[in-house]
Amino acid sequence: MRRLLLSFSRARSGNAAVEFALIGPLFFFLLVGLVVYGGWFWMAQGVQNLAAEGARAAIAGLNADERISLARGSVSSNLQGDPLLSPDAVQVAVQTDARAIRVVVTYDASNHPLMALAGLVPTPPQTIERHAVVRTGGY
Repeated sequence: MRRLLLSFSRARSGNAAVEFALIGPLFFFLLVGLVVYGGWFWMAQGVQNLAAEGARAAIAGLNADERISLARGSVSSNLQGDPLLSPDAVQVAVQTDARAIRVVVTYDASNHPLMALAGLVPTPPQTIERHAVVRTGGY
């Protein structure tokens, strides 16, 4: 019996499998976290870009209605070129006054395919809201 235990303790044939069984799940969750959060940051940057482009376009309007129309049109046209954002999940709000134009873009990421993996890691926010403000004149 002692000889059997001694030969078993010297065997090295299963070391890699045991090490992988210990480290593999951690590596897998780290990889999933990188994909989920990387995609979320890409979506957040895209939403910020939509808000900034909408505000830049709105500055060309002569009155409040035209500025709102230009901002919404710019967000809509820039949204068509973004492969990661769904046009159905985007909401645009434009606020104008005598001193500034504020464009707020809200994106609901809860139905996005990347968020399906989010159950395996701590979930990033499901709603991404970004805004851009452009002054209309004066200092």
